[in-house]
Amino acid sequence: MSLPKQQILFTPDEYLAFEREAEERHEWLDGLIYAMAGESPDHSIICSNINASLNLQLRGRPCLVFSPNMKVYSRLPSDTSLKGLFSYPDVTVACGKPVFHDKHRDVLLNPQVIIEVLSKSTEGYDRGEKFERYGRNRSLTDYLLVSQSRPSIAHYTRKAKGRWVFSSETEMTESIHIASIQCRLLLSDVYDRIEFPQNAELESPLA
Repeated sequence: MSLPKQQILFTPDEYLAFEREAEERHEWLDGLIYAMAGESPDHSIICSNINASLNLQLRGRPCLVFSPNMKVYSRLPSDTSLKGLFSYPDVTVACGKPVFHDKHRDVLLNPQVIIEVLSKSTEGYDRGEKFERYGRNRSLTDYLLVSQSRPSIAHYTRKAKGRWVFSSETEMTESIHIASIQCRLLLSDVYDRIEFPQNAELESPLA
């Protein structure tokens, strides 16, 4: 995300009214509105590959896969009206009946799986602050971070008492098992039609 467009605090309702009229996407964090950076072709292809794989595996089951245009609202019950995060995850899965913020049905409140495709400008935020905010959704069981620069998927799984367990895969012949939705992401499917640069800076799969 870039710096806030204005150093003015917006309520959630003010942000949503603004966002629904905006031509570009913005995220809202603790009252501030941030313009989102555009995505690279590889970012778009990887998102499409993941979306296609999960949609195929979840066909006929009570789970929905949402595109990057679906917002997710993350907050604690104790948060004030100016605390929380409205964001656009790259891929979101919700199982059972989706719960929406209001009648517009464009803000999801019960994500189960969230997947973000990393970029150099957002990697630190995705691994840190954003992960912590997403974890405030009690419905969230899995958080995945997908590298663009090399085959690498980091997987965080929520266990008892809110403890997160980390695993990763870096081989194109391997896969990530998302047990909560009984799906498997093959790295060869996730990175289909992606050509990795020869001397690209490697992203560590570790938090």
